[in-house]
Amino acid sequence: MDNNSPASGGFKGGLGSLFGGGNPEYSNTELAGVPLTGMSPLSPYLNVDPRYLVQDTDEFILPTGANKTRGRFELAFFTIGGCCITGAAFGTLNGLRMGLMETRDMPWSKPRNVQILNMVTRQGASWANTLGSVALMYSVFGVAIEKARGAEDDLNTVAAGTLTGMLFKSTSGLKGAARGGLVGLAMSGLYALYNNWDHLKGRSPSHY
Repeated sequence: MDNNSPASGGFKGGLGSLFGGGNPEYSNTELAGVPLTGMSPLSPYLNVDPRYLVQDTDEFILPTGANKTRGRFELAFFTIGGCCITGAAFGTLNGLRMGLMETRDMPWSKPRNVQILNMVTRQGASWANTLGSVALMYSVFGVAIEKARGAEDDLNTVAAGTLTGMLFKSTSGLKGAARGGLVGLAMSGLYALYNNWDHLKGRSPSHY
């Protein structure tokens, strides 16, 4: 039986009228979503112009004058917390390793378990305190330099890393502070290079 016969069309129209449809039938071209020439691309399923569904603006609404990226002050909390958790995890593993090595001649007993637990707790707290302090100094220097310069760029990162290393090793004298500054300069420089690696790779080579 031919489904495109007038009888079939009348049957479909009757069902459509019965259920409150009564809408004209769409051709295969219209159902495929291909707009006709000179007509707006209306969807036969939603009866909505798909052009209104396209988002030409940002997904999030920001206050007037707000930046699209978080500043150093907002990132400071994440940086400090992340460094504390990382230091605690590393210190825990290091304390477990040291505790097992120092008590390897002792049989498995309560004194050995207590000694290993004390080593794990001590190392975890020490490393968490150290990395948390470094992150705090780095964040404070970064926010202060950003506010003083009125700009946010990689120079703030390198300067904050250098000052953090110098202050952290300042108790070791001038030579220790200098070495700490060099370490901070190297680490912050590598971090800035990592952040701009895609930009450096995509830049066209210079011709002299």
